[in-house]
Amino acid sequence: MNNKRFVNILFLFPTVFAFVMIIVVPFFFGLYYSMTDWNGVSPNIHFVGFKHYAKLFTTPDFVHSFVITIAFTAINVVLVNVVSFSLSLIVTSNLKLRNFYRAGFFVPYLIGGIVLGYIWQFLFNNIFISLGKTLSLGFLQASFLSRPETVIWAMSAVNTWQYSGYLMLIYVASIQSIPASLMEAAEVDGARYVARVFHILIPMMANAFTISLFLTLTTSFKQFDMNLTLTNGGPATRFMGVPVKASQLLAMNIFDTATANKMAEAQAKAVVLFVALVVVALIQVAMNKKKEVEM
Repeated sequence: MNNKRFVNILFLFPTVFAFVMIIVVPFFFGLYYSMTDWNGVSPNIHFVGFKHYAKLFTTPDFVHSFVITIAFTAINVVLVNVVSFSLSLIVTSNLKLRNFYRAGFFVPYLIGGIVLGYIWQFLFNNIFISLGKTLSLGFLQASFLSRPETVIWAMSAVNTWQYSGYLMLIYVASIQSIPASLMEAAEVDGARYVARVFHILIPMMANAFTISLFLTLTTSFKQFDMNLTLTNGGPATRFMGVPVKASQLLAMNIFDTATANKMAEAQAKAVVLFVALVVVALIQVAMNKKKEVEM
């Protein structure tokens, strides 16, 4: 082994060691515990095999959480990226104070999910209702968080408000890397602005879309803090004939299971979440990469 390779290994070792001890080892411990009756308290642990996995998809609260997590993710993937891309077009135009707007759009991302949830809970449950009563707007006179049919949309709106500014910067960086001469040449040839966006900007920003869609997808699947403080899983609804929490996303369902001292079952749910997230993310990246090559 030459000195250069030895030095490289020395520099890599702390990071690799930390990754193995914090990510890899706990993951395999988690796989083991998901096949036991571990409750987080008793030292007596018995191996039960795939018992927890077998009953997961017959458990109404878990199935409901899985379904609405997919719905929440799908809504966010569309909303967040449409809004953030639109904002990037605004702040890269000749608009005055565009740098001020960039900073303003990015600020919500700096607010922690816990604080964000409480702020928007106050807005939905107090400000919007008061506004609805003042203006006699019926749809605002009941909180969006109190209705099962609107709560997921309300959560998606809050998530979009928080993350659009962050993804906007990715799109802005991609737009600025495109030679201005291309857009100018298309304009000289008579192409309208919308045509230039769809036929020049978007195809040349394929890599930015791959990154942004991946970030949106993984963040939405793992959403927890905002879900906890904004709705705490409520309101109640019925699914498969039993009462469930209408807005309890998968991460929160895992948390509630663990706090009920069902650690092994919670770990099995976490493994399912991990597998689902990996599969969906790999499919999304593969599809976007294919489109990048085609473009």
